[in-house]
Amino acid sequence: MNASIAEIAQSFARDGFVVVPNLFSRAEVMVLKEEIQNILHEVRQESEGEGSQKKFVDETGVYVGLAGRSSLFRQSVRDDRLVDILEAIIGPNVEFLSDKVVYKDEDTHIASPWHQDWPYWEGTHKISVWVALDDATPENGCLKLLPGSHRGSVIHDGDMSDGSGFGHRIRPETVDESAAVTAPLEAGGAVFFHDLTMHASHPNTERRERWTWIPTYRDAQADDPPYSFEVANVVVRGVGRE
Repeated sequence: MNASIAEIAQSFARDGFVVVPNLFSRAEVMVLKEEIQNILHEVRQESEGEGSQKKFVDETGVYVGLAGRSSLFRQSVRDDRLVDILEAIIGPNVEFLSDKVVYKDEDTHIASPWHQDWPYWEGTHKISVWVALDDATPENGCLKLLPGSHRGSVIHDGDMSDGSGFGHRIRPETVDESAAVTAPLEAGGAVFFHDLTMHASHPNTERRERWTWIPTYRDAQADDPPYSFEVANVVVRGVGRE
């Protein structure tokens, strides 16, 4: 991480996202990935059948609530390297809300469509951190983002016929692809992004694994509705609501 925290916060305010290389070491994220794989193994052992967590994980490549199951992730969401940057973006009171893994294996080639996260969260604005657990490239599905899109409004009724979910996806004609920024990362790098920032992922044309840990944070003083996935939320800096 070469840029100062002040420079990182300025880039975030301007673009709605900021890329931070080498936030963690390759060895550190290898440990995180192994822990996730252990968690997913447990989930698959615990649940079977229609509507089960196993079915959802296998179909989507998403599991929400790592910190709720793992002391390693409860510790990781408090890491000063994360929280120092979040404090510069959010302010002095920072609360961890939830985290998830999103993975693409060698058989998952579909791209995530353009979307914003706010329609899924609602309430106060959230900041998510897309931490690469593997090298992420355009060939295996790294992020692409639209600078400044956190300051505008778009229509969320794009076509869902590809079966990949994303019920709040954005109409393709709303997105100026020529203005998009692709964000390749070496393992351990991260993208901090606003919940109104338009983003998508490239398809996994290389058929190579791409695992990502995504913790999400908010202003600890903000008045927000309760969320069903708040199983491990905790104030990681400053003070929370009374």
